[in-house]
Amino acid sequence: MEKKLFVTELKPYLYLLDEAHEATGYLVIGEHRSCVIDTMMGYNDLRKAVRGITDKPLVVVNTHGHPDHIYGNVYFEEAYMNLNDEQVAARYIDDPEFQEDCRKRGLSMPPFQDIHGGDVIDLGGKTLEVYDLPGHTPGGILLLLKEDRILFTGDSINHHLWMQLPECLSMRAFLAELDKVMFLEEKADHILHGHASGYDDISLLRYLRAGVQELVEGKTDADQPYAWFGGTDLQHPFLFGDKGCERTLEHVICYRNESLK
Repeated sequence: MEKKLFVTELKPYLYLLDEAHEATGYLVIGEHRSCVIDTMMGYNDLRKAVRGITDKPLVVVNTHGHPDHIYGNVYFEEAYMNLNDEQVAARYIDDPEFQEDCRKRGLSMPPFQDIHGGDVIDLGGKTLEVYDLPGHTPGGILLLLKEDRILFTGDSINHHLWMQLPECLSMRAFLAELDKVMFLEEKADHILHGHASGYDDISLLRYLRAGVQELVEGKTDADQPYAWFGGTDLQHPFLFGDKGCERTLEHVICYRNESLK
């Protein structure tokens, strides 16, 4: 089956890039340059797709080092990523299957340049502020489109959060990191995460934090097994919405028992 790239205009200067419904990236267009946030799996020539929308100079930013957010870097000359994720990214870049695919297509991964909390990307009339959020990976970052109050969260804040990977922080450590960024509730109205079909309300940040708090407190009696390609771990449904709503498997934190220690 063909792995298509679906492009949705959210605003005249903001596009959601959905690659085969496996991962999403974003294009933000300023007055002077544009920013690609996450490049997905690289099934499609992302640079060509972006150039069909804008001819302004490009900066590429990866929210973290997992393959469904960095493999499309092969179409660009460089990319920015928090280098705390360098080892995570290297594990997937060195994968023999990926290397062989790059060889066949005459492509290669460009170097990473460091980006971290406190950095600001000025696109001209559009400003992206960078905030660190280790958890899903050691070098996860968030980007706030200041003028539009939109927070790009990669996989760090979403409805189906993977915290069972070897590189993930413990739940207690992640909770402490979440507490450092809760002030963003006052700076953003919407979230666009790395597997989205559109906007989420900023309240997702608080509901997810409450779920992590429950795990730290050991409230796991109703948790269920979660089978994935790395084995079987656990999933913790967290409440999302008004009081009285039910817990469903649409909003879960996946984890290993070891991460609760």
